[in-house]
Formats: sequence, C-alpha cells, structure tokens
Amino acid sequence: MGPLRGLKVVEFAGIGPGPMCAMLLADMGAAVLRIDRAQDIDLGQRRPLRFDLLLRNRRSIRLDLKSADAVALALRLIERADALIEGFRPGVMERLGLGPTVCLERNPRLVYGRVTGWGQDGPLAQAAGHDLNYIALAGALGAIGRKDAPPTPPLNLVADYGGGALYLALGVLAAMMHARACGEGQVVDAAMVDGVASLMASVYGMHAAGMLSPERGSNVTDSGAYFYDVYACADGRWISIAPIEGRFHAELLGRLGIDPHGMPDQWDRSQWPKARALLAERFRTRTRDEWCALLEGSDACFAPVLALDEVPTHPHIRARQTLVEVDGVVQPAPAPRFSRTPTAVTSSPEQTRSASPHDALRDWLEPAAIDALVGAGTLGT
Repeated sequence: MGPLRGLKVVEFAGIGPGPMCAMLLADMGAAVLRIDRAQDIDLGQRRPLRFDLLLRNRRSIRLDLKSADAVALALRLIERADALIEGFRPGVMERLGLGPTVCLERNPRLVYGRVTGWGQDGPLAQAAGHDLNYIALAGALGAIGRKDAPPTPPLNLVADYGGGALYLALGVLAAMMHARACGEGQVVDAAMVDGVASLMASVYGMHAAGMLSPERGSNVTDSGAYFYDVYACADGRWISIAPIEGRFHAELLGRLGIDPHGMPDQWDRSQWPKARALLAERFRTRTRDEWCALLEGSDACFAPVLALDEVPTHPHIRARQTLVEVDGVVQPAPAPRFSRTPTAVTSSPEQTRSASPHDALRDWLEPAAIDALVGAGTLGT
C-alpha cells in the first residue's frame, strides 16, 4: 500500500526526527527495516512500547554494531536498500564502519540520509542539543511569544519534526529520484538548524523588507494583532480567530454584532490594544460551544482551541478520519492522502519489535541466510 511501495529503507535507531522520517516513509508504503541498538536509548522516561507511535508500520532487528558480524550484516542489508537513515553525531557511523564512503562503495545507488541538529560540519557540529536549542539559533524561538514575555517553547515540533524529519524525508525522496534517473546515490545532510531557517524564509523576507517589528508579540501572526489570537470564553475555555483579510474581518464583526464604524482601523497598530479589549469583552459573554455554534464553518476564520482528548470527537476530525485507532491507541492517520495509492496504519509499534527474524528480514534475505544468522547469534533478541 502507498506510493512508495517497492522502496527499501534501512533505519538506524535514533530519537526524534529519524524515527519520524522513517514512519512517514513507511506510512507511504516503503519497506523500512529498523536496526535497533543492542541496548535501548536511555531517554530518562520511557512509555510503554504500544504508545511509541513513531515506530509503527515497519519491522526491526536488534544488532550490536560493535560486533564485526553485525556490521557485516548491516552492510549486506544496505547493499539491497534504496536509502539509509541515521541520526547519530557526525563521525559515529564512520567509526562503526558504516559511513557513507563504505556504504556507497557497496551500493553506488544508495541515498544516505543523515539528520543532526547542527549539521555534519561547523563549530557546533559535535555539541549536544535539542529542538529548543536549534530553533533558538535559527531565530524562530526569539520570534515566538507574547510582548514583554519570555520566548515560548512551541513543543518540539519546529526543529525535530518540521526542520528535521520533514526536510530529511524531502531530501531522501529527491535524492532517490536522482538515483533512479542517473544511477548515482549521494549523501543528504539534513541539519535541523538549516531546516528551521528554511521554514523561516517568509519571516526573514519580511524582516529584510522592514515589515516585521523586532519586538516579539507585536506583529500580525505572533499574537500582536487582535485579529490573530486566542480569546477566553465565559466557561474558561478558549477560541481562536484569524480573519486577516478585510472581508473575513468584516464577517467576524458582523457575526459578533459589532458595528465596524465603531471599531478602529484594522491596520492601525496603535489601536490594536483597544480593539483587543473590545473583542475580549465580547468573547467572555458566551461559552466556547456557544461561539462554535455561531462562528464555526463561517468565513470568520474561527476554530475552538481543543484539548487533545477533545480532538477525536470533533465532527470535522471524525468526518476526515484524521485520527484512527490501532490496537486501542488513538493516533494520527498517515498524511498526506493519495487518490491512487492509499496509505494506512498496518502495524503497531509493538508489532515492529515483536517480529521474528524471519518475518523482519523476509524481504531482504533468503530463509537459509536468516537461519545462519540466527544460529550464529548475530541477531539480538
């Protein structure tokens, strides 16, 4: 199932962007084989495996890559792969004997996908870091938050999954298209700091044009504008509005029963606090559900602010099946959607880990070769 059916990807186990990239490729039909470490990564807190959703839709084997036999097996698998994904610090794969030079010699068509925070080179390449650090350096964190308040960490979505996983997936797919056309593999260096900077292209353009205030929380989409923000309702819950365009702004005012002639000019920034106070007072007069009944589905650019446990029951989410339930766990369905090659969640994270060596490797090696590896103790349990 999926448009990538027939492609083979070897994933070296990591955290964050690597597993999500592998999940995206597997969701789209690629046969992804995850090579788990001999010992699980210590993350400080560990959830039950069935809830580690980034591990779905693929199989795994466990290898001790400090063993020459395990490295030899990894190279055999890489010879049969279209792509490889790894997320170690620069130089780790080389020290294991699995760097791009070795792998591309064995498989010249291989796309060697690497994702790190800082990139494969540069002064910070060997430094530890996490999402928050990468968005800080790229300028995204400093631009997120309310006026006169500290920058707001926006979950670990922007660097790990936006600038990391998605850019790695895009790069790997682009390089595979080149390999199919020219027979030449290559290395894809996906640095999260680069990806975040790329996501900020429009913001950098506005900054260069002098259209963006350097003061956080004073621009249109950073909570500075009264017409692009969240508001509290009578029941303490929240709604969001975003009618930037004039006709959508007029739609909102009309539905709220506000005379537009009594409102300040929408683009007079000096009047934004006054307009915000007026809207805040109006939104506090009804509950969130009452505002949904009045505004949802209109051109007022409105949506309720939902808690995670509320999302599955929303009519739009239900109608599109944006969330699905697999093995009792509610989770996002594969995205995007394809008209000819539909995608689906076909296996849970527990099934990723529970596959026997023969099941995990059936698309990669002959049964006799798998028997020999099991007998030699190369495959961990």
